[in-house]
Amino acid sequence: MSFEVDIGYSSQRGPRDANEDFAGAVHAPAGDEARGLIAAIADGVSSGGRGREAAQTTVMGLLADYFATPATWEPTAALDRLIGAQNGWLADHNRRRQGKQEGAGTALTTLTALVLHGQSYTLAHVGDTRAWHVRADGEPAQLLTQDHAFDHPDMRSRLTRAIGLDDQVRVDYLQGDVRVGDCFVLSTDGVHGVLKPQQVAALALQGDAEAASEALVHAALDAGTRDNATALVIRVVGLDARQLDDELGDGRRLAPPPVLKVGDVLDGYVVTAPVADTGVHLLYQARHPVTRELVALKTLHPSRAGDPQERAMLAHEAWLGQRVGQGGGFVRVHERAPDASALYIVFDWHGGRTLEQMRKDGTRGTVTEVVGAAIEVSRALGRLHRHGVIHRDIKPGNLHRGDDGRWRILDLGVAISGREGAAQRELHAGTPSYINPEQWEEGGVADAGSDLFALGATLYQWLGGHLPYGEIEPYQVARYRRDPVALSRLRPDVPVWLDHLVRKAVARDPRERFETAEEMLLALERGASRPVNAPAATPLIRRDPLALYQLALGVSVLFNVLLIVWLLFLPR
Repeated sequence: MSFEVDIGYSSQRGPRDANEDFAGAVHAPAGDEARGLIAAIADGVSSGGRGREAAQTTVMGLLADYFATPATWEPTAALDRLIGAQNGWLADHNRRRQGKQEGAGTALTTLTALVLHGQSYTLAHVGDTRAWHVRADGEPAQLLTQDHAFDHPDMRSRLTRAIGLDDQVRVDYLQGDVRVGDCFVLSTDGVHGVLKPQQVAALALQGDAEAASEALVHAALDAGTRDNATALVIRVVGLDARQLDDELGDGRRLAPPPVLKVGDVLDGYVVTAPVADTGVHLLYQARHPVTRELVALKTLHPSRAGDPQERAMLAHEAWLGQRVGQGGGFVRVHERAPDASALYIVFDWHGGRTLEQMRKDGTRGTVTEVVGAAIEVSRALGRLHRHGVIHRDIKPGNLHRGDDGRWRILDLGVAISGREGAAQRELHAGTPSYINPEQWEEGGVADAGSDLFALGATLYQWLGGHLPYGEIEPYQVARYRRDPVALSRLRPDVPVWLDHLVRKAVARDPRERFETAEEMLLALERGASRPVNAPAATPLIRRDPLALYQLALGVSVLFNVLLIVWLLFLPR
């Protein structure tokens, strides 16, 4: 179901001469729907009649500019930047007015802003407007904000925080999860000042959102409010797929479970077997609480449970798995239940073996099997790259052939998407023996070509029995001094076209390689009918500049020795 809300708005000036409240809501623009919507309410405060101006400019500016901020910004970062800018502008205008005319009055406003995105909400709050969260299951209305006003009865209207009051404003932020049927109520003190929380909850669920907002305002007027009365009601009808912000929020809020053993139950999942312990992650086989099908649970090792970067990377992996795991070539990731008690990822379970396990077992695939696997993996990499995602760790251990005969790419834990944190982006990820020369030797950035080189190295190892440039340990400086030996010399049944294709994929010169996964896929599908050319031999000066200099030095020394012998010992 796509993200969908029902919005209602009502505002009355009540006994006041003018209405200084203002509210509004805006959906994300077309093509950017995943960013949800933003709603805001403000209650202007002034001693010179400019409260309406302050409230209106603050709300309209926030609604107009929020979706113009980069999509990679976390909602609190975008809100903080925009609210801070509006506060500075309003505070400066107040100073200018005071400087031009003594007693000109100041324009201040409260602000409560709500961003709904994916399956989460983010709330920003300054002043004494309020936000309420009302569940459809009849739970009491939850007040999400705290008033920034003096506690003394005679000073209730005196704000301790407001937009435009000081050069800097401190904003309260709150984040939480959203369910279908949830209702959010944003109100000014003309409403909540005379209505009890039970009344707010009951009226918010009456009829549609428009009828609920009108019911709240009319109830406040009937209760004798002495201020403007404004209510903005937002009812959640449908949720979008979980977004990265949802996963990151869970990563901060939830703790990984302790080490589990067979028979333990985690949120209904019954552990049936431990699968792997990498020292960073734990992997279990478990049974789904509803379907009773086998699934895989992945979580952090207890020794890494307190590491915020590892939590963020696990959350990023869950989000990527949900984005790319639906179309084949990857293991599907299940959405985490809203009431999950711990941090973990749930994957479909696929029996079978990885290519690394097959190699260790001595299973040697036929040329036809290798080509078929390469086609499936290339197609999956193409899908991944079209999503703007780089895997960064393609190797035999991350290529899995299921019992259904299909090949899948595993482990998106170190993948980058443009939305990952700086620590993950700067991580020197990957397995050295499968990393391309320009990345390993020159510190280059991983890109789509890095994944294709790693796939080529994997195919070369599968067919030829060893890596194209030999094993490289993490502490070694890679030495790409020899071009890979032709596969047809290592394994006679490898056809010339496949030998050329694999050596092109792992060519020392990146200009000789495939540029995209689609290009490599097309070459695999065409096979011998349209073979690619083998890469040209790499000149010694590029493969090993030091060896060339050593050779030149050796020739020079030899020449000088011969010259000395001729001058000293031979007759002239």
